[in-house]
Amino acid sequence: MAPARPLSLVTGASAGIGASFARALAARGHDLALTARRRERLESLAVELHQQHGCTVTVLAADLADPAAPKALCEELAQRGLAVDWLINNAGYGVPGSFAASDWRTHADFLQVLLNAPVELAWRLLPGMHERGYGRIVNVASLAGHVPGTAGHTLYAPAKVFLIKFSQGLALESRERGVHVCALCPGFTYSEFHDVTGTRTLMNKLPGFMWQNAGEVVAEGIAAVERGDAVHVTGRVNRLIKGMFKLMPDRLAFRLSARQGRRYRQAD
Repeated sequence: MAPARPLSLVTGASAGIGASFARALAARGHDLALTARRRERLESLAVELHQQHGCTVTVLAADLADPAAPKALCEELAQRGLAVDWLINNAGYGVPGSFAASDWRTHADFLQVLLNAPVELAWRLLPGMHERGYGRIVNVASLAGHVPGTAGHTLYAPAKVFLIKFSQGLALESRERGVHVCALCPGFTYSEFHDVTGTRTLMNKLPGFMWQNAGEVVAEGIAAVERGDAVHVTGRVNRLIKGMFKLMPDRLAFRLSARQGRRYRQAD
């Protein structure tokens, strides 16, 4: 049984899909713990959500590139007597350009945020969910995890593949204990992602039907994890793309992905 007011921890909550998750969950009657690097944005969102929905919002500014951050977040929540019922592992970004063009610190920080942090947060919070017999974990992956890799953003798709497989295994381990785990796989989504990576101009060349807004992605994600779906690709167009690449011979799929990727890749 879900608690009367579940507590949701949302990472990367200062903008985009993370902020949309916070708004949607607050509207569902959740209290929130929000984390991201930009405290001012989190505090502004906290005021907005409290005024609109009367929820309690805990702001925990943190940089998940710091290996100590996941443990510190969970310890801070425990010290405040807060038990997390929903974990939204949303924090993420892309590193544009070729693999060799960035220094190792850049790649190490990326892997910490997109791989280590979500896995550690799940590991730390899952036992409490099992004990209470209720929990929801959404790992925000990507359509990129279902199609061949392309040049540029070299680690992004592999990281998302990991989250998909991790979510599937965790879902199987936890479904009999009242905990649902879902890898949410959006395609192109209107957010700050491409502004941060400096690829907005290139992305604007994509046709409008390829895009979803963050609210649509979040609504699908909440419905999917509640249903118990271990993996959910958002949007009909994205599901069509996934199916198309799945049916293609590997060599053809790789060539098509490479050709399309060159059109939207930022040069080093």
